[in-house]
Amino acid sequence: MALLAGALGAAVALLATRQRWVAGTATVAGGDFPLTAKGSDVTGVPAALAIVGLAALVAVFAVRRAGRVVVAALLALAGAGTVAAALFGASDGSALDEKAAEASGDTSASVDALTHTAWPYVAALGGVLLLLAGLLALRYGRLWPAMSGRYERDGVPRPRRKAPAVDPDRPEDLWKALDRGEDPTGA
Repeated sequence: MALLAGALGAAVALLATRQRWVAGTATVAGGDFPLTAKGSDVTGVPAALAIVGLAALVAVFAVRRAGRVVVAALLALAGAGTVAAALFGASDGSALDEKAAEASGDTSASVDALTHTAWPYVAALGGVLLLLAGLLALRYGRLWPAMSGRYERDGVPRPRRKAPAVDPDRPEDLWKALDRGEDPTGA
């Protein structure tokens, strides 16, 4: 459930930041000039936090114990940050003011008749799903399986095994010695 919610939340937030969030018209010498701004023009924070959340979602299954709690908390914080940034960007018109200033050549130009779309709220919904995934990982993460530690070393030196004696009359012993990296011709 957490994996699905997190992946869906990150995808929704990333998709929503690529859509048009705000539109308006700037008055220039030749008349009214329509302008639009995508979510990434308004704020890049939701997309960045969605990527952080997606990375944390993958990492939550790769770590154990205290590391899992830290990564799950990071996932939850990325979701909460995505929600906050998307909601703050929902009413922001400064990106259009910058575009109006660029289009008209007047730094004090502003945009009239602002209209906001629902995409910032869709990005916030993606953040809520990321937050839900983080909270589920915090609550139930200790019960989830972790990646295998089969190939991890604990730092304790291993005793070397004595190489078996090589019988020069048996070709398979010579080949096995070569496979172990030994010189079967040395005495």
